[in-house]
Amino acid sequence: MRKITWTIAMVMCVVIVLAGCGKKDASDVVAELDKTMNKLESYEGKGTMILHTGTKPQEYSVDVWYKSPSYYRIALKNSTKDVTQIVLKNDEGVFVLTPQLNKSFRFQSDWPEKQGQAYLYHTLVQSILQDKNRQFTTEGEAYVFDVVSNLQNHSLARHRIWLDKSDYAPQRMEASDAESNVLLEVKFSSFVFNKKFDEDSFDMERNMLGYELQSVATMTEEDGTLAGEEAEEVVNKSFGILIPTYLPEGVVSKDISDITLGGEAGIMLRYEGDYSFTLIEARPRDHAVSAMSGTLVDLGFTMATLLGDKVKTLSWMDQGVEFRLSTADLPQEEMIKVAQSLENQIGK
Repeated sequence: MRKITWTIAMVMCVVIVLAGCGKKDASDVVAELDKTMNKLESYEGKGTMILHTGTKPQEYSVDVWYKSPSYYRIALKNSTKDVTQIVLKNDEGVFVLTPQLNKSFRFQSDWPEKQGQAYLYHTLVQSILQDKNRQFTTEGEAYVFDVVSNLQNHSLARHRIWLDKSDYAPQRMEASDAESNVLLEVKFSSFVFNKKFDEDSFDMERNMLGYELQSVATMTEEDGTLAGEEAEEVVNKSFGILIPTYLPEGVVSKDISDITLGGEAGIMLRYEGDYSFTLIEARPRDHAVSAMSGTLVDLGFTMATLLGDKVKTLSWMDQGVEFRLSTADLPQEEMIKVAQSLENQIGK
């Protein structure tokens, strides 16, 4: 009798152990993701971002730093160009830096808490936690979630997120429109939790100076020109008139005229039709710009600021060229598409 009882007890123990080793379902992963976020102190993620919104895919290298509670540093570099832009958040505000050109903008903003970015771990995890109708599956060594998009660009309806089974680090994400066309991809090559950063890693001057020192190291032997100065010279020579390669349906070009903006020469392009808007392009010589208000808008390759109510103006810098797109009726999603199509023209 005792032998039978002992056998039954052993069988029950094995059953319990096996049950505990079963596959995790969506609720298990979501619960552990929530715990991961609550104890998240820092991370560094590196990878590639690909935009499919233009005539051909645009690829960027991405390096994301985060330090609790709200320090961020995102470095974006076009794979075909040698100019890096940095989005930086610290106690002083949100900065958009182009160190090689010695240009910086400072914004008063609550970014990124209310404006999700595809390359931020917080954004990806929050989209999973918030979508009660989330879809869940597994692929190899990854948990895969299909959720409603929480990205700022409203033309992106859903995204899929691949998380490593071992520690929930992101492997990749794909964002698609309502017709399931993938418009944005992020592929992480590495992701390190609890990354140790220097005390001044998120300091604006440190980030500007860091690239200047790299420029000094690449001084040419022939004439001693700094790489940073060379970058600006290339931009000045290649500026010309930049024409959007994307226009909303029913919109055509009206005219192009020379203007003066802040004492500097520029051009203004006007478009009309189902929507009307103007596009101003200029090369400001002032390198530093004071704090700006407005809403930060993610263009993928850089951040822009959106101002105005009845008439909205989207402003951004790209490799030394300042753009201002103003309209009373063009939807924000269309403004973003026009802006993204201009990035393809820089340096041609």
